[in-house]
Amino acid sequence: QVQLVESGGGLVQAGGSLRLSCAASGRTFSSVTMGWFRQAPGKEREFVAVISWGGGSTDYSDSVKGRFTISRNNAKNTVYLEMNSLKPEDTAIYYCAAARDYYYGRSKRDYDYWGQGTQVTVSS
Repeated sequence: QVQLVESGGGLVQAGGSLRLSCAASGRTFSSVTMGWFRQAPGKEREFVAVISWGGGSTDYSDSVKGRFTISRNNAKNTVYLEMNSLKPEDTAIYYCAAARDYYYGRSKRDYDYWGQGTQVTVSS
């Protein structure tokens, strides 16, 4: 079992920045791929970014590439999402998730554990 708790969301103006954190507990965090997803009102939950267990591999959705950076600190059991140049279309609830064993990818169906989410609102 893995428990995930996100923090760092809030209200920011377009062009601003936020840093999301996700604290994990209950399992060997350092061996698990971690991902960030988001869900806007009326839309499906979508992939944002993923980072491999050791941090050596990352991947981003086209909509955030070049603006968002995913990272992790295995000593602190924490994964981060640095978000820069925010746009109103980035407004959503952001979720971190822990993937099933040996998985690295974008499919939300392959993530077994999810946090409760943190709201990010970008005003124009």
